[in-house]
Amino acid sequence: MRLLPLIAVIFFTVSGGPYGLEPLLRYAGSHGVFLLLLITPLLWDVPAIFTVLELNSMMPVEGGYYKWVKHTLGTRWGFFEGWWTWLYTFCDLAIYPVYIVTYAAFFFPGIGAYKIEICLAIIWLSAGLNILGINPVGRISLLLGVVVLLPLLALIALFFYHHTGHIALPSPSLKGITFPSLGMAMYVVMWNCLGWDNVTTYAGEVDKPVRSYLISIFTAFALVIVVYFLSMLAAQQSHIDFKVLEDEGFPALGSLVGGRWLGVIIAIGGMASYLGIYAAVLLSVSRVPKVMSDDKLLPQWFNKLHPKFNTPYISIITCSIVVSAMVLWKFEELIIIDVIVYGAGLFLEYVSLIVLRVREPGAFRPFKIRLNVTPLCLLTSLPLGVYAIALSGALMSGEGGAKPAFFAIGMLITAEIAWQLIRWRRRKSAKAGQSIHSNLV
Repeated sequence: MRLLPLIAVIFFTVSGGPYGLEPLLRYAGSHGVFLLLLITPLLWDVPAIFTVLELNSMMPVEGGYYKWVKHTLGTRWGFFEGWWTWLYTFCDLAIYPVYIVTYAAFFFPGIGAYKIEICLAIIWLSAGLNILGINPVGRISLLLGVVVLLPLLALIALFFYHHTGHIALPSPSLKGITFPSLGMAMYVVMWNCLGWDNVTTYAGEVDKPVRSYLISIFTAFALVIVVYFLSMLAAQQSHIDFKVLEDEGFPALGSLVGGRWLGVIIAIGGMASYLGIYAAVLLSVSRVPKVMSDDKLLPQWFNKLHPKFNTPYISIITCSIVVSAMVLWKFEELIIIDVIVYGAGLFLEYVSLIVLRVREPGAFRPFKIRLNVTPLCLLTSLPLGVYAIALSGALMSGEGGAKPAFFAIGMLITAEIAWQLIRWRRRKSAKAGQSIHSNLV
């Protein structure tokens, strides 16, 4: 994969446009929305991006973050990293087909009655695309990127045309926002800005990976922030009802700003966005079980490659089966589970970064964060603080945030259960091997 398709895949893996930000105005209000859009990515994303770039420059290998943690902290923690990422991605992927149906309802109001059937069709078409290989996914992502961005550019251009000289940003403030609402608002932003490490799992399939990732990640980050800020500015300044925006999405905003024609192309862009995100995220996560299987941490059939396309098709199919069973969850519940489980894996990557600085200070790092160990610890503590505030807010939320939060904690515990099963199987195999050897002797 070369530079432009890589930028497109990264953009879709992390963002795919502002679709998914719709609840933010209801949670944060006009005064808090831009403050959270500025502060949360700086504290949540920037440390993750620099960590990913440094570790990927040291080890640009297939399996990405799983390999980094395994190399640094040992097999057990490497397994935890891969397991947690696998689980969080099931929640993540389940969101996108449902949103595609939501945006399709702009054209076909009764389509919600066939939500499950349409979601399953999307899941398995994306599985087929991923089985064809990384380059088809890259080319499709590039095409869908154009389909996503052009309607948004039209929305932003029309907004500025109608508001020339009349834009007055509300003073940034969190005053009046309850702590549970703040936590949910942060979850919305965090979910719309996560996944920078996911894009490294296929580094072995990228041309000049160190240079390509450096350029692509910074380009994608700038694009994400600009698109988010301008899209929410248009929503806030248009005085659209926040509940309408949340329920009907950006097509309702497009219809308000430019008429139905703009609502139509934004709805098309929204569906393209979620198709692109789904295909890109499935591409990244399907490589992890394959690599873990190579290390004998998962059953061997996970590392089987398609005889023609050389892709981990068993892993892709397994992911698709699990996601097919999760499309009935609510959006708010899924993003809470998603961010909690993802954050636990991200913490292991930060620990790996610091441990490698201490243990292998002279190792070759084509990209290196210009900080010593102590300030590096302070930098990586910033996203953990954001994570703790959002989790606390969700637990206090009256909108059912506690249930998915505790469910996510339960999902994290399953990693230890699975690890003990692996150890038990290894001991059993070792005893069986010793018994056979004794009999032969």
